Amino acid sequence: MIFRKKRTWLVLLLITVTVASILLLRERFLMNGVSPTVSFIEDHMTNPNGTLATYLQDATSEKADTVAGREALSESLGLWMQYAVDSDNQVLFEQSYEQLKTYFLTPPDPYIAWKLDAKGESHVTTNALGDDLRIIGALLQAADQWEQGRETKLTTAAAISRALTQSAQQRGYLVDFHDFASGHSTDTLSLVYVDLPSLQTMEKHQVVEPGTYAKYEAILMKMPEDELFYPKTYDVVRKEYTYDDTVNLIDQLIVANHLTVTDRKPDKLISFLKKEFSTRHQLPGQYKRKSHTPAVSYESSSVYGLAILLAVRSGDPKWAKQLYNHMTTLRGQDSRYPGGYVFDGNTHLFDNLFPLLGEINLQKSIKK
Repeated sequence: MIFRKKRTWLVLLLITVTVASILLLRERFLMNGVSPTVSFIEDHMTNPNGTLATYLQDATSEKADTVAGREALSESLGLWMQYAVDSDNQVLFEQSYEQLKTYFLTPPDPYIAWKLDAKGESHVTTNALGDDLRIIGALLQAADQWEQGRETKLTTAAAISRALTQSAQQRGYLVDFHDFASGHSTDTLSLVYVDLPSLQTMEKHQVVEPGTYAKYEAILMKMPEDELFYPKTYDVVRKEYTYDDTVNLIDQLIVANHLTVTDRKPDKLISFLKKEFSTRHQLPGQYKRKSHTPAVSYESSSVYGLAILLAVRSGDPKWAKQLYNHMTTLRGQDSRYPGGYVFDGNTHLFDNLFPLLGEINLQKSIKK
């Protein structure tokens, strides 16, 4: 009996020491390390021409408005550029900037094609507003951050912004997409696309009219209260907000992150997510809007990356570290792809890019 007690005590001690060692290593990495996810993206998610593949495994898209395999998205490019700015990696940013100019900018109006094939060719004539604003914001941040190439980045940002304001508006509002071939624009503005930090920077650099930021801030400030979750879209013609019965936490967290620069803080959502994480020890990827219960059982690394960003921006480093510690347990589970958030042999690039953004911003907050 005494031997068994000693053995149990030794096992518990070993587990405690192991856990403490892991936490210490993670803390040291947050202070000094470069995420292994960067190497994963460079080694496995980059096409021969340098564009970023959407999926790890190759496949063919069945429709023009869907994405598959090694196709490249303006969404991925914008997130990669934002990571380069946040990590103060000028070389990486310049490489991304060249990708933008070489493959994504479409003359004569320099709009950004939202999708390319693996060879870097565009077969679409539409943009994606949220990606455009993120890229413009990153260009302007880079121009402020590094003197080299400052004027060309400012010129590019202004040109893209001009194409948007001249073409991709309905009733005075930018909308989700514009077809630059047919001239058609949707009436819908998805709230995840209301990128207030980028719009702030754009107005500061005078690439949009004065008052533009306040107009879009008002859309988020006037969102109706729905106890907890935010609406999905705003119809700029009918002036109506719409909800989904099932909400995606990625969307909710993007809107919440944008709200952190306003006086309408996302306190209700944060409190709910902290309680959920404390109770369930995870954040399911989707919730039922009315019952506030999980609609799925799966987890998304993007959810944790965005939640870390929200925790950092809300001044809650303790919760940010808890989220980070859990998020990194999802990484590297497939030994063929160390550093990647790979499941069943595949991954979506944003499930690696959003975690990177959360990681680098947590790292920066710790170093302050």
